[in-house]
Amino acid sequence: MIQDIKQEADARMDKTLASLDSAFAKIRTGRAHPGILDGIMVDYYGNPTPLNQVANILVEDARSLLITPWEKPLIPFIEKAILKSDLGLNPATSGDNIRLPMPPLTEENRRDLAKLARSEAENARVAIRNIRRDANDDLKEFLKEKEITQDDFHRGEDLVQKLTDQKIRSVDSALESKESDLLDF
Repeated sequence: MIQDIKQEADARMDKTLASLDSAFAKIRTGRAHPGILDGIMVDYYGNPTPLNQVANILVEDARSLLITPWEKPLIPFIEKAILKSDLGLNPATSGDNIRLPMPPLTEENRRDLAKLARSEAENARVAIRNIRRDANDDLKEFLKEKEITQDDFHRGEDLVQKLTDQKIRSVDSALESKESDLLDF
């Protein structure tokens, strides 16, 4: 039973870390990478469709992306979606392609993005602590129902706490990496 609770908590915490990675991918650094366009939806024949499902997205150089739509009539819809996205990017159309230059980040923008990254990391830490609380509540329930002993309860709490500490260290190292990317000139 204790192992089941630990495994469930571990799986939920891994999902939280995956969500954090996804959130960090959307926070742009000065370098071009296709991940920053993940949240962009394009109107494709009346249906909102992710950009990466209607076009190829390539890193042209360190500071620009090249978007090649699969159908030429989609170009204005893709441009519109990028402009509405709040990423601060201005697409430039040339023939069948859209170039997306990444403007250099100012120091103020870098600090704001680092603050956003810290906020996302704190949300992940809170989610991990909530999962720990849920696991400990399950252990208390088993103890109350006399399905586990007091020693098993304390052993289970220690296992869950060690797991929590490990996942929070992962969040901290991911945040440290993202901040160094953002604040690196």
